[in-house]
Amino acid sequence: MTLVRPDPEIAPPRSSTDAVPHDLIELLFFAYRDFVGDPDRILADYGFGRAHHRVLHFVQRRPGLTIAELLDILQITKQSLNRVLKELVEKGYIEQRTGRLDKRQRHLHTTAAGQDLALRLVRLQAERINRALESVGPEAAATAAQYLCALIDPSERPKVERLLGKP
Repeated sequence: MTLVRPDPEIAPPRSSTDAVPHDLIELLFFAYRDFVGDPDRILADYGFGRAHHRVLHFVQRRPGLTIAELLDILQITKQSLNRVLKELVEKGYIEQRTGRLDKRQRHLHTTAAGQDLALRLVRLQAERINRALESVGPEAAATAAQYLCALIDPSERPKVERLLGKP
């Protein structure tokens, strides 16, 4: 199947890098829609949205994460994070602990309820990813990871690689 078809409304590309891969762009939109759609349905039962999911995910994956580190990962405003974090704390999914060395720092941890919810959501997404990888073959995971990494802004790649524990 050829994914990239020329769009008659766009001037002919000057080189292969000028071509607009509409099919890939749309596939990425649809894949993202379905990837987050499974958790969205569960989150709605809690009155939460995607921002809550992202915060819960990264706090679960990195216990003790500071608010500054979380802001750097999510690249959202402090105001946006405060609203979401306040809800997660008030509803008992995340707790904030004062830093031992620096009392001004707040370290974030999921509660038992937060861990349960985060794991429930990530299992849904893992099932979708694993099904997709199985359908395209054993080398697919490495190729998909390489492709996704290449989509990340080059200036952000070292930070993402550190977060993923890669040298």
